Amino acid sequence: MTRILTRKVPQAARERLEYAGVHPLLARLYAARGVSQAEELDTSLAALHDPALLKGAAEAATLLADAIAAKRRLLIVADYDCDGATACAVGVRALAAFGADISYLVPNRFDYGYGLTPEVVRLASERKPDVIITVDNGIASVEGVVEAKRLGIGTLITDHHLPGDELPAAEVIVNPNQPGCGFPSKAIAGVGVMFYVMLALRAELRKRGAFAVSPEPNLAALLDLVALGTVADVVRLDRNNRIFIAQGLARMRQGKLQPGLRALFRVAGREYERATTFDLGFALGPRLNAAGRLADMSLGLECLLTDDLGRALNIAQELDRLNRERRGIEADMQEQALAILDGIEADARAGLALYDPAWHQGVVGILASRVKDKLHRPVIAFARGNAGELKGSGRSIAGLHLRDALDLVSKRAPGLLLRFGGHAAAAGLTLREENLARFEALFEETVRGLVGPAELTRIIETDGPLEAGWMSLESARMLEGEIWGQGFPAPLFSDEFEVEKQRILKDRHLKLTLRRGAARFEAIQFNFAESLPTDVRTAYRLAVNEFNGISSVQLVLEHIEPA
Repeated sequence: MTRILTRKVPQAARERLEYAGVHPLLARLYAARGVSQAEELDTSLAALHDPALLKGAAEAATLLADAIAAKRRLLIVADYDCDGATACAVGVRALAAFGADISYLVPNRFDYGYGLTPEVVRLASERKPDVIITVDNGIASVEGVVEAKRLGIGTLITDHHLPGDELPAAEVIVNPNQPGCGFPSKAIAGVGVMFYVMLALRAELRKRGAFAVSPEPNLAALLDLVALGTVADVVRLDRNNRIFIAQGLARMRQGKLQPGLRALFRVAGREYERATTFDLGFALGPRLNAAGRLADMSLGLECLLTDDLGRALNIAQELDRLNRERRGIEADMQEQALAILDGIEADARAGLALYDPAWHQGVVGILASRVKDKLHRPVIAFARGNAGELKGSGRSIAGLHLRDALDLVSKRAPGLLLRFGGHAAAAGLTLREENLARFEALFEETVRGLVGPAELTRIIETDGPLEAGWMSLESARMLEGEIWGQGFPAPLFSDEFEVEKQRILKDRHLKLTLRRGAARFEAIQFNFAESLPTDVRTAYRLAVNEFNGISSVQLVLEHIEPA
């Protein structure tokens, strides 16, 4: 069952925003998303939270400044997704500019799993580092830090994931979600944490007179990477994150972007001069992630770190090929998942655990996301790991904190989960293959105890009807240029229309002409090939349709039901 709801618009906030000069349509949308003052729309760098508020940032700066002065070897150990790759690139580029002896390592996820494990530390030790710096991982790496200490290697943990009951005994931990950290933006991505550490390091080096005879590195030049990693990691777009994205997009539109990002825009067929959050989340991010899912994220990192555009283009083409391969694998896995679902009453379940021996470990997270979207249930999809283990990747609905649910499962059945971690919307875990049925039953029981029928009903939140005068190309371009994402959703409108024409495109998509009163609108619903009644209620977004060099407004339908 699906319910369409309209967001409430606080009229006082809307009027204040309009009075301050905000476009009336944007004032309505912003007020519905909790913005009450025009000052909250300030996306200048000066409006970012102070690095001094981030626990551990000053200590990390001291540790790194001392290491640079002593010419110690620094090694970044990165995660294998887009957030981890961009965080690593920010660290490598900034530290190199500060004069550090810096290198990086991205362990192959299929051989070493997730995080700074003892095995990863031993692999890293072959590079003979004095200090290991984690980005986008490490907060759960208690044993890995112990191994690093045994080998005489210092550790600096930078992460944003939720900590477990025990923190690693690292020299310094920088994580806004660690106990005792008062940093206001708990939703910051791993790349944002690393950027803050670099801001703190620059301030420390400035205090030490490091830039007396040489110019300070311009860290703003890295904001394109920060924006990409923030959008791709689907973190909540609070004001601080929106500033990162706005600044990064502004630099991209001005042509001030890394060669690797320029190359990714080109192979994706997108224009960086008109870069949007959609481009980052659905064009660049997936191509970078494809390297970590199917091959080795070192390829993606080389794309982000090279200053040679020709080299960047060659790598971007390979990443594009990997992404097409990933889509093919994903399509096959979706067919297999649907076959599994045919054999169970999915609607009667509170949570789903799915497994097929042939599934690809690097793609199960996307599969879980697709099934979650289709059924509106928390889903964990499993693939075979090493030595009789299953590795699961889960995605959750709004009413269930997935990492907390797994924590409860682990407490009810100690030893069942070999490893787990994550956050509210996404989490990963490892268990023995013979324990899958036990986990499935306990996961169902746990989820059922945490959510009720209301949470298991799909809710589509919309911004209500849109006046015909604003259903224009100008409005679509204006909305396209704003910052939207997780927790600050892109505008979605709802209204009733008469279906004047309908036809199926490429056996997959429904192309429509809709009428409301005297006004007609072109519309499309992707991956929907069913015939519609004459009168429908829809949830839709405004989009710019480019065809044969002509731009027009188009309604992209997200949901259709009889009026």
